[in-house]
Amino acid sequence: MPQDLKAAEKLIVALDVRSLDEAKEMIRKLSPDVRIFKVGMGLFTLCGPDAVALVHDNGARVFLDLKFHDIPNTVAHAVRSAAKLGVFMVNIHALGGSEMMMKAVEAARESEKRPKLLGVTVLTSMDQSAIGEVGIERKIEEEVVSLARLGKESGLDGVVASPNETGLIRKNLSKDFIIVTPGIRPTGAEKNDQKRVMTPKDAIMAGADYIVVGRPITETKDPLGAAKKIIKEMES
Repeated sequence: MPQDLKAAEKLIVALDVRSLDEAKEMIRKLSPDVRIFKVGMGLFTLCGPDAVALVHDNGARVFLDLKFHDIPNTVAHAVRSAAKLGVFMVNIHALGGSEMMMKAVEAARESEKRPKLLGVTVLTSMDQSAIGEVGIERKIEEEVVSLARLGKESGLDGVVASPNETGLIRKNLSKDFIIVTPGIRPTGAEKNDQKRVMTPKDAIMAGADYIVVGRPITETKDPLGAAKKIIKEMES
């Protein structure tokens, strides 16, 4: 169960780099201390499945962060393709609705190596004003919990949500529902374009199973040292 994981197993490092060579170098620096790497839109668009294979070749697991959001059949096909790559996790937008999510769940279950399927709730770069611009009138906390509940009812394994809403999700949904939390910033780190952030320790205390950290690790002079510091903070 996620709650039984050691701190090092809860850290996901985002490979938001500009080339496969940069990704290879970052993985070399961080392995074996980091067990999971996030392959996002930028790297996957540039390098495709080679980026996933690179992580696997180094003995680590992949969170494929492509946030699928389309008609149900298209999303199901995308999830089916992701499963064939052997990824550990893949995500879709919960705003795509229950039919889309259920089709995605069916596709994931067809695979011998079924990935964990997560629903993206509200992006951590968005605040109350931003969600209002797209017509969402509910408070951001209510919207996140509502989407998380819809995702669980649709068969998802968990959600991706800001640390600010992690406690509410954990309170309202079961303990075995996975929560992956981006928007993590160690004490003193820049927020960059993130608006709803929290420290690694606080996110875990709030109920996150996994935390995603990118720039505070990958853009430092000592990525491994930064990763170890975050792992230590989660253990404290």
